[in-house]
Amino acid sequence: MHKSYDEYKKILELRLNPKRYYHSLCVADEAYRLAQKYGADTKKAYLCGLLHDITKNVDEKEHRMIFEKYSIKLNEIENSAEKLWHSISGSAYVKFVLEIDDEEIFDAIRYHTTAKANMPLLSKILYLADFTSKDRDYDDVEVMRKLVDISLDDAYKYALSYTVKDLAEKNCAIHLDTLNAYNEIMLKEK
Repeated sequence: MHKSYDEYKKILELRLNPKRYYHSLCVADEAYRLAQKYGADTKKAYLCGLLHDITKNVDEKEHRMIFEKYSIKLNEIENSAEKLWHSISGSAYVKFVLEIDDEEIFDAIRYHTTAKANMPLLSKILYLADFTSKDRDYDDVEVMRKLVDISLDDAYKYALSYTVKDLAEKNCAIHLDTLNAYNEIMLKEK
C-alpha cells in the first residue's frame, strides 16, 4: 500500500459526493469485518471497500477517457449500462493512477458490481460488503445481513439470485459475468 488510509480518504473526499463517500466508508468497515470473519486479508479488504466506487461520481466523458487511455474495450452490455462503468474505470484508476499494484484488489473492484465465475475470496467479500454495508436500505437487506453472518457462500448465492431476479424484473440485460457466476453456483448444488 503506497498511502495511508487517511490519504486515500482525502482523495475520495475530493472525488465523491458526501453520500457516496459515506457509503465507501461503510463498505470498507463491512469488508474489514467480513475479511476478519472469513479469513481474508483485512487490510486489503478495507482498502477495496474504500476505493471500490472511486469513479462512481465522474461523468461519461471521464469514464470514456479512462477506457480509451488504458485500452479498455467495453462489451455491448457494458457499453449500454452506465451503472457498470465505475467498477471498470475504477479498477483501472486504482491500478494506473493510484498505482496500487495488487491484482486481488484490482479484481475485487473490477467485479464488485457484476461478480464473475470463480470469484476469489477477497472479491466475494467486497461484492457482499457492498450489498450489506450499514448504509444500504433495500427490501432484502436484513436477509442478506443475516445470511452473510452465517455463510459467505450462501449469502453470495442469495445475492446473485437477487440480482438476476431484480434485473430480469426490470427488463434489463444481465451481464454475462453475472450469469456465469450464478450458473456456477447453481451447478455446484446439483
